[in-house]
Parts: sequence; C-alpha cells; structure tokens
Amino acid sequence: MSGFPGFPSGFVFGAATASYQIEGAAREDGRGPSIWDTYSHTPGLVVNGDTGDVACDHYHRYPEDVALLRELGVDSYRFSIAWPRIVPEGDGRVNPKGLDFYSRLVDELLEAGIEPAATLYHWDLPQALETPSNSGSAAGGGWRVRETAERFAEYTAVVAEHLGDRVPRWITLNEPWCSAFLGYSIGRHAPGAKEGTPALAAVHHLLVGHGLAVQALRSAGVREVGITLNLDRNLPATDSAADLAAVVRADTQHNLVWTEPILAGRYAATEEETFGELITAADFRRDGDLELISQPLDFLGINYYRPIVVADAPLRETDPGKRVATDNRYQEVPMPDVRKTAMGWAVAPDTFTDLLVALKQQYGDALPPIHITENGSAEHDTVSEDGAVHDTDRVDYLRDHLTALRAAIDAGVDVQGYYVWSLLDNFEWAFGYDKRFGIVRVDYDTQVRTPKDSYHWYRSLIAARHG
Repeated sequence: MSGFPGFPSGFVFGAATASYQIEGAAREDGRGPSIWDTYSHTPGLVVNGDTGDVACDHYHRYPEDVALLRELGVDSYRFSIAWPRIVPEGDGRVNPKGLDFYSRLVDELLEAGIEPAATLYHWDLPQALETPSNSGSAAGGGWRVRETAERFAEYTAVVAEHLGDRVPRWITLNEPWCSAFLGYSIGRHAPGAKEGTPALAAVHHLLVGHGLAVQALRSAGVREVGITLNLDRNLPATDSAADLAAVVRADTQHNLVWTEPILAGRYAATEEETFGELITAADFRRDGDLELISQPLDFLGINYYRPIVVADAPLRETDPGKRVATDNRYQEVPMPDVRKTAMGWAVAPDTFTDLLVALKQQYGDALPPIHITENGSAEHDTVSEDGAVHDTDRVDYLRDHLTALRAAIDAGVDVQGYYVWSLLDNFEWAFGYDKRFGIVRVDYDTQVRTPKDSYHWYRSLIAARHG
C-alpha cells in the first residue's frame, strides 16, 4: 500500500472475535448458561435489554464468516471458546457437541489457509461456578474462589486434548482486568458484583488459573502459549502531585497487578498504597503461586484502544461501609482536543507507541514477543444509499494505530502480530448492540453481512504486505 510503512517478514495480520459476542445458540446442543446469560437477562443491566441469545448467529453461520476471513486475506483468526459449551456445569461432564463445533470451525479455518488462535476464557464463566450454592463459599463463588482456577485448568486440558494438534496459538485469559474489576468491583460486567477484597481475590485467582492453564497447555504440547492483557496508557490530568499520585494508583490496578506477577514474578510494590487494607488483610495467596503465575510465555497479547486521563478523586465507600477495590482515589476525565469514538474514547495513536516502548523499557528481556490481539474502534456507522458503509473514521483509526505500531517496532519492541477488533459487529457487552466495532456490518434482523470500507482497506493492506 503506497505511503504506508511496511512490517517485518513473518508479521501476522489477523482479525478477532469472542464467543458470547457472536455465537448465539445460547441454549442449543448442550450449552450451559454463563454468567453473561444471567447478567444480560437481568432487567436494566444491558442497553435495550439486549442479550447474546442470537448475536451474530455465528454458531450456524461460521462457514460464511470463515469465507469473509479468507477473502480478507488474514494470516490468523483469533476466536474464543465458550467454557459452558464444553463443560456446561463448569466441572464434570464434557459436552461432545461443543467440542465438535470448535473442531469444525478449526478445520474450516485450516482449509481456508488461516491459522487458528484460540482464547480459552473471554468472560463467559459457567453460571454453575458463580452461583453461591454451587461454590461452597458464603461469599459467593466464581473467580473469588481458588476452585474456579482449578476447574479452568481441567477445562483447558479437555480443549487442548481435542484441538491442540491443529491450533498452534493459545491465549489463556482475555483482559482479566475486566473480569476482576468490572465484574466483581464496579459491577458493570457479569456477574455484576460490587465488592472489595473479593475483587482482589478474583485478580489473584485469575492469575492462578492462567498459571494452571499454561501447565495444561504445555502438557498437551501446543506450540505457543500466552495471555492477553488490556494494558492502559494512563496520563495525569495535570502535573499536580495529587494527579501524579492518582496515575500511580491507576497504573497499579490496570497494569502492574498483572504484569508484575506474570513477567517479573513479584507482586506490585505499590499495591498496598493503592488497595490499602483490602490487600493487606488478604488471605488468598499461597506459597508457590508466583512461580506458577510467572511461567515463561511464548508471547504476550495486548489489547489497546485509547489512553486514559486520570485525576485525583476522593475515596468512596459502598453502602455497608466497605471500600470498593476500584475506587482508589482516581477518576477518568476527558482528554481535550482529540477526536472521540462512538464509545467516547480518545483517539491518540502516539500513546500506543508510548505504551509499548515503556513496557519494553520496564521489563527488558523478560518481555516476550508481543501480539496486538485487539485494536479497533466503534464508530457511528451508517448505511449509504449505495448499500455500503463508508466508515472513514475507522479507516483513519486503523491506519494511524498501525503506523504507531510500526513506530514501536522501529524503537526496538518485538511485535509479531496484529488482530483487528472486530471482524463483525457484535454484542458489545453492557452496551448491547448499540456500539459497532466490526469491519463487517451485521444486520441483526436479517443476519446479512456487509463488508465496510474498513474491511476493504484492511484487505488491501494485507494484500500489499503479501505482494
């Protein structure tokens, strides 16, 4: 593509999706309920009362979607596996029809010349593991308790046994920050809890689950193992001491509670300052956990969308007077003088470069090769009279962020792949179907797929890369 920076030989271009966001077939072929089924069916939690019951009907239409990927020319497709489709109750009985679906999808991808990349957990925890009556814990189950990490390892072993011979790249967890903090502290994601120390227990048990899953995948002999983190570039609203201290707390929660154990084998030095008594009184850590969590990885997946501007804020409390884990005296404020996406997110591609370079400077040789496992934008798409979607803002966003990615590579960061988010418009979690991230438009009434201008732009970029 004329005027666009090239990428290293062997660089992987891909596209990504997630199971609950596109599959539908929520009650078919033995799939059990997930926490997102429960959450989305709870009135008032999701925009317009939307659910993932049908979504993009990918469960039935996957050959059509693989054909779109083939035409796009991607090297790899990142999808996620629905745990409740494989092990409907979270542990025990395995559902062969669930395994068969992903086996068919993988074979379809391979026949199209596309490398599968599987994510084992993209937030759809089996409801049976979350429900207190099944958890054996008065405080609730789910990621609050260590048993869920152990069940995750068992599920991982089942999937790896059936697909490990054909899927070369595996991701244990997607964006555990969202699972732990949005799910168990802020309550904006499933399971919708607003808790303190249990949210930090969820952080730790997600990390333990990752470590156990790495062991299971290594035992199965898969080629590449990694994890995907949504790391943030946190910027101070002002240069005041209060705002600079707020950035430290934001960095701790969004970044360091994940990268320090995984990449450095230690807990964040600033965790006590950030979480106070919530972490000092914690009893969920065990000897040997850091060694389990910090096993070597073949790659680190990073999802990046926007910078966050942080200001100091007063400490808030929950109704019972318990401190909430995420309300740690900082707040997000708008970034001035930049374009905002349909999500209200600031578009500042240079911060993408800055994040990656800073990560390399921080961890040096301990930083494994990086794959950008998500990057994209929700825009105010409209269908033109010609039937096309001329999403110029999304094209600009992708071009500018890929240019920023190339700048990070030139600065010495080992980035080996890029997956656009998302192939399809889909169920955007608590926003329902109100936000569209896809490079392919989905008409949710008819399920007709229409490639947008961004699809054709990305296709041209990949074609030029492949000569």
